[in-house]
Amino acid sequence: MTPDVAWTKAFKGGFVRGTEEVRAYWTEQWSEINPHVEPIAFYPEDAGQVLVEVHQVVRDLTGAVLADEHVGHRFTIEHGLIQAMEVCPLPSSGLGA
Repeated sequence: MTPDVAWTKAFKGGFVRGTEEVRAYWTEQWSEINPHVEPIAFYPEDAGQVLVEVHQVVRDLTGAVLADEHVGHRFTIEHGLIQAMEVCPLPSSGLGA
């Protein structure tokens, strides 16, 4: 991850920028929910981007399921490092469950 990475705040909306803000967001997120994200497939795209189909199950801290879905995580990669990550819907071209 580059020092100025842009990362989607999927749990709360918006973006954070930089490794310290990403760390703070992750710390906050895991203090409130228990997300499990499993990569299913990888789809190279143009301009150094990769769309990763993930199965995510999000639980509250008591174990109740809040979300169970397939979504896309799009990573922009430059010089072997993540520049940005965004959560996006999967294309309707048959990707996803």
